[in-house]
Amino acid sequence: MKTRYLPPPEQKAQYVREMFTSIAPVYDRLNSIISLGLHRLWRRTAVRLSGLKPGDSALDVATGTGDFAITLAKAVGPTGRVVGIDFSEGMLRLAHEKIKRLGLDGVIQFEWADALSLPFADGEFDAATVGFAGRNVTDLKGMFSEMRRVVRPGGRVVHLELSRPTLPIFRDIYRIYFYHLVPVVGGALARSRSAYGYLPESLSVFPSPEEVARVMREAGLVKVRYYPLALGTVTVHVGVVP
Repeated sequence: MKTRYLPPPEQKAQYVREMFTSIAPVYDRLNSIISLGLHRLWRRTAVRLSGLKPGDSALDVATGTGDFAITLAKAVGPTGRVVGIDFSEGMLRLAHEKIKRLGLDGVIQFEWADALSLPFADGEFDAATVGFAGRNVTDLKGMFSEMRRVVRPGGRVVHLELSRPTLPIFRDIYRIYFYHLVPVVGGALARSRSAYGYLPESLSVFPSPEEVARVMREAGLVKVRYYPLALGTVTVHVGVVP
């Protein structure tokens, strides 16, 4: 498909940072509308596959407004630790406000950081997650390598992302919805047609689930498996740190 909203590779990081900061105030609302509210179920599934237990520690990369970190906090409990990082100041501001309202600021910590250069020690966490952000990094293998580095041996790296369905009839329906309706709805509510034009275009050039699994292996993860959800519109990848 033709792309109108994808920035050149050398401008992608700045473009993504500015875009997410600009749409931060409506991001949660639009997520629920576009996913029909299913994004909560997808995150819960990803957290279950992370293998986290009460008292464990978890890192959420590109945490956005903190929803994934909040789901992780429920898994590790009050004795656990969750750190969420993002490089969009606008998203992090909303994440801080959200955990204060929920009384989770004693469990969850948010920090500004780049997914390609995580400011944590080797093996510091029991698991690391990233949700709906793989399309936005400039180096997918580099992100997985950093996540692998900061997770202890035997811990898991979990990647939750949109994917392109392959079932013939559903694939066509999804194409109409995601590539035509979503940019219109998102553009109207966020007042940013470019942001919600970028969303489907970034998926159109993103690797297939099989290719993502290969990249995770190249980043040093083992026992990589993936699980299609919602008729293949979303996929959870899980890799183990050797």
